[in-house]
Amino acid sequence: MAQPYRPSTDEMTIREEIAGIWPFFALVTLVIAGGYVTALFSQRALHQPLRLAIFTLLMLLHGGLYWLVGYLIRYRRWLPIYFVVQGALAFAIGLLTPGHWLTIALHLALAGLMIGALWPNVRASILAALICFALLALNLGLTSWDLQALLEFLPLVGFMLLFVFIYVALLVHQVEAHEQTQKLLRELEIAHQRLQAYADQVEELTLSQERERMARELHDTLAQGVAGLILQLEAADGHLEHGNSARAHAVVQQAMQGARTTLDEARRAIQALRPAALEQGDLVDALKREVGQFTTTTGTPATLDIDGSLSELAIDGAQNVLRIVQESLTNVARHADASHVLVRLAERDGFLQVMVQDDGVGFDLVEAQGQPDRFGLAGMEERAQRIGGVLQVESAAGEGTTVTLQVKGEGQ
Repeated sequence: MAQPYRPSTDEMTIREEIAGIWPFFALVTLVIAGGYVTALFSQRALHQPLRLAIFTLLMLLHGGLYWLVGYLIRYRRWLPIYFVVQGALAFAIGLLTPGHWLTIALHLALAGLMIGALWPNVRASILAALICFALLALNLGLTSWDLQALLEFLPLVGFMLLFVFIYVALLVHQVEAHEQTQKLLRELEIAHQRLQAYADQVEELTLSQERERMARELHDTLAQGVAGLILQLEAADGHLEHGNSARAHAVVQQAMQGARTTLDEARRAIQALRPAALEQGDLVDALKREVGQFTTTTGTPATLDIDGSLSELAIDGAQNVLRIVQESLTNVARHADASHVLVRLAERDGFLQVMVQDDGVGFDLVEAQGQPDRFGLAGMEERAQRIGGVLQVESAAGEGTTVTLQVKGEGQ
């Protein structure tokens, strides 16, 4: 598939410069067109076919060259030749139209163009303006102007030239500011593209590391758990062969408990690897299955209490709520030694409140905050922050533990 054409930086800069000064070119073109028409009516000498043809050709060349100066900016060595040609054309047109305002207009326009091309070199710009002023004075002096009239008129021309100087300087400054803005925008776009590329690389690296972590966790959970079960079953088989049924029964009981633990850990790892716990229903259905599995696996009674109707959460929000409840139940199974667990969902003022409460041994919250890996509190905090929720953990030795999550419902 062919790649779309994209202009180079130089081409874009030239286009921006032309776009910024096109009003000046348009104004000069109107002046040239108006001067051409008025000169035909006021200059009878131009009615001669040869003189008219020369005058028309000179005007077309002079006006057309104005629109080419933008493309000569990157070839600055040609600019002196360009200005000499334009000055000669303006001077020749002035000789063909003695006493007409077109002569003054063309020289002032040429002065403005030279100032704009040489800016911000102030000395060179002033020198260019003076050259145009001298060329205009010579042109007027060689036509119908006498010396006294010329000396009286030149101060006015000087003020006009000063106005052109200031106008062009301001225009060029505006164009340069626009170019700088466009340059910054292009740099910002490039930086954004690079940042996006870095983000993609970080995401890919994160996913790769997460897959490796889950692979290790599954390997350790399943491989070690199954290996332990094999050893226990082999031991039970040996006891049965020797007629020690009581000892074999005890080993089988231990194997059953180990199988339950292995199954529970494997289920947790698989659920973390495949975030699809909500594919078969909403958050309430997923929590019902989770609470049921907790009771079956640990033998600890667990109750799910739904208080009223609940607003739906976005899939990412519901998934993170489920993960927080799963982690809380895992902590209960591993550390709480509880006789009952309560999972409650309620909605208050547009906020979904999720609570996991047990009557276990509890723990020292300050000490646990220094050991986040032990209870998974850091992971639950991160998930709560990801969905804009607030997580609160209350516990004390011998008084059980309560984990409360509050998150805004979808559309609230």
